[in-house]
Amino acid sequence: MSWLIVGTVPRADFGLYWGPAQLDGTELLLGGARVRVARGTPALVAAALTAAAFLHLPAPEVLLAGDVGTGEGSRRIYAALASEVHRVQGPGVTFHYLMPDVAGHNQVLWALESLRPRPLLVADAGFMYAAKMSGFAAHYDLFTPDVGEMAFLADESAPHPFYTRGFLLQDEEAVPDLVRRAYAGENAARALLVKGRTDAVVEGGRIVARIAAPDVPAMEPIGGTGDTLTALVSMLLAARLPIQEACCVAALANRFLGELAQPTPAFGVAEFLPFVPAALTRAWEARRLGPLP
Repeated sequence: MSWLIVGTVPRADFGLYWGPAQLDGTELLLGGARVRVARGTPALVAAALTAAAFLHLPAPEVLLAGDVGTGEGSRRIYAALASEVHRVQGPGVTFHYLMPDVAGHNQVLWALESLRPRPLLVADAGFMYAAKMSGFAAHYDLFTPDVGEMAFLADESAPHPFYTRGFLLQDEEAVPDLVRRAYAGENAARALLVKGRTDAVVEGGRIVARIAAPDVPAMEPIGGTGDTLTALVSMLLAARLPIQEACCVAALANRFLGELAQPTPAFGVAEFLPFVPAALTRAWEARRLGPLP
């Protein structure tokens, strides 16, 4: 049974697609369509496919629609998932770039919570915003915010990250206070993987691990490296690692991607993919987890 990845493709000519994905070099094969791997949900899907193959997992399924900012494709996804939730049969779902829609979000969440067993729920980007805005953030198993998004989760009244009060641009020293605020307002998932110069793993409102090395500054300006991290943690959860361990291994592996690839700022996400197996191996060994799955 396959993990499901839900998100959008930034193309007006891409319709709704629910099914298997394949990686062909720097492109995804999605039914009869080809989508370039650059950043956003296509980058997440490509990294997840690569990780799943290495971990001997079923390739993730995808539910995608084209959306260039109008919200039309996102609404089609919300409607399809709420009405056909019986098609979700894998261990978890990762939600990525979707236009926030509280009503659509709630229909999807209620449908998913009716499933037995209930899948693990991971949210990043636009769907994480919708989850927080809905008041049901605590129903999720994992959010993967960056520091700016963490500030949004910490602001109990902000309807969108653009409207976050005062601390949006604070540095990472503010993360412990932002975590405290987010959990006090019930605006955080059960666990968080806060992405930054130092990644923080949070469970139940407490920072339980920090990952700061290896440090590859060239990774910071490359779009899509946060998407690869969300992909890696999703596939490690699919491999049945506990949430805290999956977050730690994923954070380490994403950093090892940079160390192995030695990127320049001109790198694209597709250029990191050949290094995913070695990066996961190094991270797994660093955590002393025994044989790989």
